[in-house]
Amino acid sequence: MTHKIVTLAGDGIGPEIMAAGLQVLEAVAEKIDFDYALEAKAFGGAGIDAAGHPLPQDTLDAAKEADAILLAAIGSPQYDNAPVRPEQGLLAIRKELNLFANIRPVKIFDALKHLSPLKAERIEGVDFVVVRELTGGIYFGDHILEVDKARDINDYSAEEIRRIMVKAFEIAQGRGKKVTSIDKQNVLATSKLWRQVADEVAKDYPDVTLEHQLVDSAAMIMITNPARFDVVVTENLFGDILSDESSVLPGTLGVMPSASHSADGPSLYEPIHGSAPDIAGQGVANPISMILSVAMMLRDSFGENAGAAMIEKAVDATLAAGVLTRDIGGTASTAEMTAAIIANL
Repeated sequence: MTHKIVTLAGDGIGPEIMAAGLQVLEAVAEKIDFDYALEAKAFGGAGIDAAGHPLPQDTLDAAKEADAILLAAIGSPQYDNAPVRPEQGLLAIRKELNLFANIRPVKIFDALKHLSPLKAERIEGVDFVVVRELTGGIYFGDHILEVDKARDINDYSAEEIRRIMVKAFEIAQGRGKKVTSIDKQNVLATSKLWRQVADEVAKDYPDVTLEHQLVDSAAMIMITNPARFDVVVTENLFGDILSDESSVLPGTLGVMPSASHSADGPSLYEPIHGSAPDIAGQGVANPISMILSVAMMLRDSFGENAGAAMIEKAVDATLAAGVLTRDIGGTASTAEMTAAIIANL
């Protein structure tokens, strides 16, 4: 069976790291007999240049028909004051594909521990996943701005909460069997519903332990004792903040992948960092976050666990061998880092 993968290279360093990710995919595919076909489409600033919109209709049509989508990076200073910005394409594709669950794994590589802003003893054993609800909450409620007051409506239905909880519990079953649900139930009505639904879903997963944390407490624990987390699940606003907080623990955004899952369509995989236009075209971008996004795609969309593990182990071995790009204290180019990872597969 041939798997259709749509690639959205985007802007800035996007094309460079996408090329690196696809080189690693090709090398792994030969080893695991993975058959796939690629379809490249314009997106972000590239979409604006090509069709006047960051999400051109033919890009959306291709994405809807794909088995998985790889996105590199979007954004460029030339669109900062434009009526349509590249980032609007990302919001649009999330909505059109119903990408409701954003998944960010947080892992500390031994070779990069010295880059973390936390002391070594505090990041020992850190390996958790942040599961963020992506299509509900205050970002998608009514926003009312008047002369001297404003209101933002935070809406959640029980079904929206239930499906993100199910995703979190399913992930936990394949990991440490612990879910930390984060809310603000001592103040917010939506959080009271959130906690109620979490308790209901937990009954269907007796092998997984559920704990509740208020968001302010969770934010402190993420700095003082992040190793206690396994799977963290929370609503859109809290997830936006906490996933960014967690992203600094490894010391660099350049090694952090992510996935956004749909209820009934293709998933989208992307690095968590931006397009870094200041280094675009120089061949020095760190491709690891893109390469690890490829690994997430193989595991989550295609069940290719062996291929995903091969990539992850090769990245670990490459870093341990001292092959480092500029952002993590080395001199390796994008191409040299990619070649070293392929050699370690």
